[in-house]
Amino acid sequence: MSYFSLILKNPFRNKTRTSLAIIGIAIGIATIVALGLITGGLKASTETTLKEGGAEITVLQNNSGQFMNGRIDKDRVSEIKEIDGVKDTAGIVRAQVEVPGVDFPFPITGIEVEKLILANVDQVNGTRFSNGSDNEIIIGKTASQTLNKGIGDTVVLFGKDFKITGIFETGSFIQDAGAYMSLDTLQNLTSREGEVSMIYVKINEDANITQVSQSIEDAYPNELTTTTAMAQASRINTGLSAIDTATWAISLLAIIIGGIGVINTMIMSVYERTREIGVLKAVGWKGRRILGMILGEAIVLTLIAGIVGSIMGIIAVEVLLSISPTTSFIEPVFSLDIFIRAFGIAFLVGIIGGLYPAYRASKLAPTEALRYE
Repeated sequence: MSYFSLILKNPFRNKTRTSLAIIGIAIGIATIVALGLITGGLKASTETTLKEGGAEITVLQNNSGQFMNGRIDKDRVSEIKEIDGVKDTAGIVRAQVEVPGVDFPFPITGIEVEKLILANVDQVNGTRFSNGSDNEIIIGKTASQTLNKGIGDTVVLFGKDFKITGIFETGSFIQDAGAYMSLDTLQNLTSREGEVSMIYVKINEDANITQVSQSIEDAYPNELTTTTAMAQASRINTGLSAIDTATWAISLLAIIIGGIGVINTMIMSVYERTREIGVLKAVGWKGRRILGMILGEAIVLTLIAGIVGSIMGIIAVEVLLSISPTTSFIEPVFSLDIFIRAFGIAFLVGIIGGLYPAYRASKLAPTEALRYE
């Protein structure tokens, strides 16, 4: 049997012990991969908030708490449009409604159809709703999958039937999980005639976003406040950075726990093969060759754990997204970096866990090893 064949075969002499070691390491790798896939999806979605064509500023009622709680006079929409540096504005109403067959509140946005571009809805498969129509909506791609509805189907909202005239996709997991309808219609359904929840503001190309935001707040002190798309993305990315930190902490924990598991497995393997190692030394094997064999066995074991862990992580994410309604709209991003990190950690665990047992095996005296029973 060749040298490399020995390295590939030896870790599986004790299948039970090897399987337990692989599973222990794979769980840590699976967690790293799963968090990486979800975080990548959230980051990709966040980037769409800066997509060209959408509004750069969102105007909110001061101290309104949540976006949907705002009650802003609709006249402010046209007034803000006259502020220097503002190119266009759109008043919107946000609401959530219970939908039969859906386990979470379904988000709906009311907006004038010609202002959809300010919400990053620039392409619609089918047709858009009509302003003033009391029974037409367009829904996001994710919402279409969640509701199992397509163009021409109807969905019950606020106790009445609405016809789906089109399906849109923005790339934002939040937007694509909801629907848009006529502003007037949603105002009537939510008793907000003459009011909007917030205002989208598109600025001129040569305008300074900070100055325009400040001008809006100065024009309506103690009434309105502003936030920018970049600021919203920054806040989301700050939260995602915390997840990244947790992922690296889990990586470190996986290295420590996995390393201990590999050390235990390989020491027991060396202990059981003491006489065999003595024979190999007696027939001329050098210490460094023994060290390389044991170290190679440890790396083979952990790389297999890396493969198993990566598969487990992918399956876990797919299962979670399919059974959990609150996460079904997240699209995982399969980045090469995630798997490079996973296998890098697996390789590092193999080196750390196999180094001491390999060194110990390489220092065994042939005469003592041959006497071992």
